[in-house]
Amino acid sequence: MSDLAPVSGAWRVGDPPGKRQFYTFPADRPFALDGGVTLHEVTVAYETWGTLDERASNAVLLCHAWTGDSHAAGEAGRGHPAPGWWDDVIGPGRAIDTDRWFVVCANVLGGCQGSTGPASPHPADGHPYGSRFPVVTIRDMVRAQARLATHLGVGAWHSVVGGSMGGMQVLEWALTFPQRVRSIVPIATCAQATAQQIAWGAIGRRAIRLDPRWRGGDYYDAPAGEGPSEGLAVARNISVEGVAKAGILRSLAGKVRLLQRSELPDDWDPTSDKRLCAWEATQQLIKRLEAHGEGSAGALLLQLKGISSHGELAANCRALAYRLYNHCEKAKQAEEARSYNGLVIAWPELERLASAAANAQSAPLQTSLI
Repeated sequence: MSDLAPVSGAWRVGDPPGKRQFYTFPADRPFALDGGVTLHEVTVAYETWGTLDERASNAVLLCHAWTGDSHAAGEAGRGHPAPGWWDDVIGPGRAIDTDRWFVVCANVLGGCQGSTGPASPHPADGHPYGSRFPVVTIRDMVRAQARLATHLGVGAWHSVVGGSMGGMQVLEWALTFPQRVRSIVPIATCAQATAQQIAWGAIGRRAIRLDPRWRGGDYYDAPAGEGPSEGLAVARNISVEGVAKAGILRSLAGKVRLLQRSELPDDWDPTSDKRLCAWEATQQLIKRLEAHGEGSAGALLLQLKGISSHGELAANCRALAYRLYNHCEKAKQAEEARSYNGLVIAWPELERLASAAANAQSAPLQTSLI
C-alpha cells in the first residue's frame, strides 16, 4: 500500500459510501446558481440520525463549516476516515438528543464529500468538473438544502444549527426561508464577510493556486502524492492564524521556538501543554486533510470564494438584527449584535432555545444572543 497521500481527499463515485445517503435533483429540475450558471443532475450527500415524527415537526438541520462534511456524528470507518466532527454533541441523551430530534446534516453544494462539486463527474463527459465548476454562494448552498428538506418531507425545521461558514448558512435560512425555520442557532459567525476576512481569504486562495500541483484546478487525475497539498496546508494555516488573537500567536511563537531547541526539559509533556492546543489542532487538521482524504483543495478554494462573497446578505441581516433586538432583555446584548453588523452567537442549550416552539406547529422565529 502506497504511503503517498491521495491526490485529493474528495469522495468519488465508487468509494465506500459509509453512512452517506444521496439525493439527486430530478432531471427536469436543473439548479440555477446566483451567478447565473445552471447545474444539471445535482446530488446532495447527507446523513441522518433519529426518526422523523408523524407531524415532521422534530427535524433539526446541522450546517457544517469550511472543512466539515455530512459526517457530523459517528465513528470512523469505511467511507469516513475520521469520526464525526460533532460526535460529542449529537446522540442519545446528548445536547442534540437523537432520541427526540430527527437530525440531518448535508455536505454543502460545491463540497467534496459526496455533494456535487469540483471533483464530481461533469454530466457532459464524465470527467471531474475541476476548473469548470462555477462559484457557489452561501445562498446557493441553502437553496440546495431546501430541496433536500422537501425530499425528506420536512416543511419547517424545528431548528437550524451551525458554526462559522455553517452559521452563515443558518442566517441565510432565516432570511430566505423564514417560514421553514422555527429557531436558529448561529455560532461564531457573521452576517457578512469583513474586509479582513476577504483579504485573508484571497491570500489563502492564492496560496492554493500558486502550488505547482494545482494544475489550474484540474489535478484530480494526477498520480498519488501529486495533489496541491502544500498550497492547501498554507491556506489552512492562514485561515486559522487569521482569526487567532495576538496573545495566542505570541504564546505559540514562543513555544515553537522552544520546540526548535536541541535541548528540552526532561519532564516537558507537549500533550498536556494547553498553549500548544491551537497549533497542534492546526497541524492535525492539515495531516487529516492530506492523509485521510477529508478535503479537496478545489472544493475548499471554491468555498472560500463563497465565504468572501457573503456580503450582499448584510442589508437583510440588519433587518434580522433589529428583529432579534426585540427579543433581547439586555441592551448590551443587542448592542453587541449591532456592533458586528450581524450575529456572533454562542452555543446554548438546544432545549432552552426551542422550548417556546416545542408545542406549536407554526411558531415565530426563536433565537438566543450573547
